[in-house]
Amino acid sequence: MNRPAAKNSLDPSLLEALTAVLADVSADREIRAIVLTGSGGSFCAGADLKQAMAQGIGGDMSTRVDEFHAVIRALVGAPQPIIAAIDGAAVGFGADLALACDLRIMSSRGYLQEKFVQIGLMPDGGGTFWLPRLVGIGRAMELMMLGTKIDAAQALALGLTNRVVAPEELEAAAGALAQQLADGPPLAIAAIKRAVRAGLADSLDNALGREKASQLELLRSQDVMAGVLGWMQRTKPEFSGR
Repeated sequence: MNRPAAKNSLDPSLLEALTAVLADVSADREIRAIVLTGSGGSFCAGADLKQAMAQGIGGDMSTRVDEFHAVIRALVGAPQPIIAAIDGAAVGFGADLALACDLRIMSSRGYLQEKFVQIGLMPDGGGTFWLPRLVGIGRAMELMMLGTKIDAAQALALGLTNRVVAPEELEAAAGALAQQLADGPPLAIAAIKRAVRAGLADSLDNALGREKASQLELLRSQDVMAGVLGWMQRTKPEFSGR
């Protein structure tokens, strides 16, 4: 996301571009991992409220919300693992963008904040879905009802980020994690993501059923043969995604 002067807040053009690029990269099977980040020392400050106020908040707000939701659905629905590399602010819808990603790496100056309540709103990018599952209901209620700023150290302690690194190391750390994922078996990683995402709102029986169906497909794949051969020969397997 590249609107550094506005802390990468989402105006219609950036929102449209982000939706389009996510559709393109998720459809490209040569791409095995995706990193979402922002330029200029910020991840994303949420919706561009200044522009919205200047243009007038009326109009078809339902359609506007659907456009924002399309980005969240694209992140969750992409078969590849998606890493949020968070430097500086991930606020409001920007926090929801980060939480919708599969993994998160934060710089030591990064922070998350579901700030909606401070302007009389509620999270509308899945925050009410992600946070209770990540930190528990009581803590999630506090974070959303108070609009609490969560710094990188707190995010790590709460399980909201996987790693914290120095700001100058963020790009390399995200790239290294993406490469590690890209070197893995893409079919299995996609199946893990699909099963975990579906299981968030489902029963154990259905989760076991999905795991069985996907595992049986994976057992017939060339990737499993390569993995087993590599294990037997003590060599690093090369996964083809077939």
